Formats: sequence, C-alpha cells, structure tokens
Amino acid sequence: MTDINTVLASLRRPSLLIRAARFGLTDYNRTRDLKRVMATSQGLSPARIIDGLIEKEAHFEETRKKGDAAYSVARHIEVLIALMAEARLLPRGPQAV
Repeated sequence: MTDINTVLASLRRPSLLIRAARFGLTDYNRTRDLKRVMATSQGLSPARIIDGLIEKEAHFEETRKKGDAAYSVARHIEVLIALMAEARLLPRGPQAV
C-alpha cells in the first residue's frame, strides 16, 4: 500500500488552487467542514478520511482538466482545504495504514 504522505507530496495542482486552499486553512473547522465535504466521516481515522478526500480531489482534478461545465472551483478548493488540514493530523514519517 502506498504511503499517504508520499501521495500527498506528489500532488501537483495549479498554484492558484493551492494558494486559495492555504488561505482557507485558517478558517477550517473539522466538525463543520468535514461533514459538508464528505458524506460520512464519523468514526473514521484521519488516514481513511484522507483516502476519501484524495479520491474526491482526483475526481475534481479530472473534471477540471476536461473543461467540464460541471466543475466547481469552490468545491475543489473546499476538498483541498480539508485534505491539507487532515494531512496535518497525520504523524510524520513512514505510516502503516
């Protein structure tokens, strides 16, 4: 299984998306925002939550690259904010999931 920290480090997104997500980190409220971004997050470990967020973010990225009219930059940024915030909860170094 791939290390979550490695996956996160290898993500490459437009700098404007990353800057917007970093700006939004200050207002991130795990209880409120995670419930909105993920349908079910209750009782899941941060690693499982991040797995789900990575899948959601990959879908948004694919939709963005296609130029699909259904793409929502605001929702993409919400997922990136949650992904960054949840990644901060992970222990540093090699991780066994």
